Amino acid sequence: MKRNGHLFWRGSRALVAALFVVVSLLAGAASAATHAIDIPPWFRETFLDFREDVREAARSGRRLMVYFGQDGCPYCRELMRVNFAQKDIADRARRHLHAVAINIWGDREVTWLDGRTYTEKTFAAMLKVQFTPTLLFFDEKGVVALRLNGYYPPHQFRVALDYVSGREEGRTPFSAYLRRHAGEPALGRLHDQPFLMKPPLDLDRSRRRAARPLAVLFEQKTCAACDELHLKGFQDRAVRALVERFEVARVERFGNEMLVTPLGRRTTAGEWGRSLQVAYTPTIVFFDAGGREVFRIEAYLRPFHLASAFDYVASGAYRDQPSFQRFVQARAEKIRKAGGHVDLW
Repeated sequence: MKRNGHLFWRGSRALVAALFVVVSLLAGAASAATHAIDIPPWFRETFLDFREDVREAARSGRRLMVYFGQDGCPYCRELMRVNFAQKDIADRARRHLHAVAINIWGDREVTWLDGRTYTEKTFAAMLKVQFTPTLLFFDEKGVVALRLNGYYPPHQFRVALDYVSGREEGRTPFSAYLRRHAGEPALGRLHDQPFLMKPPLDLDRSRRRAARPLAVLFEQKTCAACDELHLKGFQDRAVRALVERFEVARVERFGNEMLVTPLGRRTTAGEWGRSLQVAYTPTIVFFDAGGREVFRIEAYLRPFHLASAFDYVASGAYRDQPSFQRFVQARAEKIRKAGGHVDLW
């Protein structure tokens, strides 16, 4: 009997151990689903009632930062493992912000500032989150002080944190602040491409009656990401094939040259960029045949997502599929099924 009892105890311990492993795996899966991409431990676990989160941050002299991410997002990975791995960036964020994470495909309940409730995914859709990561920084009254739609490399992300923590939004446009403080090594020139429209730019869509959509590149001379866009992004075969389906104009973000906008307004390049609230360079703004903006890229993108953005507009998918992220997922799956390779980064 002792022997049988001993065997029973051994079997029970094995069963308990197996159950513990299963429960741990399930908990890990739930955690991964809740927090797409590993987030730093100093991010806060809250009830996602942003009325209370804003108040709690304000009481501690901080501001609320809401991060929107998703699993498998290489730009989210860069934000977490590159930007936040740098001690000065992490220290800035911890000192000045309460950070909260939202999974754009998640189902947790979120309470917005007006008291309305959403799931994480419907909340992201309501705020028109098209890129991950997207970060919203709230002031003490719950007003968005800054929104970053996409990934900003560390030297620019530092500037964004300083802008928010210094409460600069009431004094200086973010575009001017970023230009002044985010110096970077660059080639110091604008790049020519055979597909670029020749100046002076008359982009009036009613007068041109162009059949192709319009893509406008906002760039500046001292801009490493602009250099990469031309030297790598536009050299990618898939990107180049899609670019040929557009009229493409290049505008110097802070330039003084005169142009005519897609809606027929005569203005300077710098003033047009200011009116469109273009902060990051390069930004690509897409317009339809009627001169209306239909989509824009305003953060760092690698070739696959750059091609996907051009395809999103050229195919007309933006009309029927309001989520760019779902379009990207479907496009990647279609390429894989056809035997192609998808390089997200």
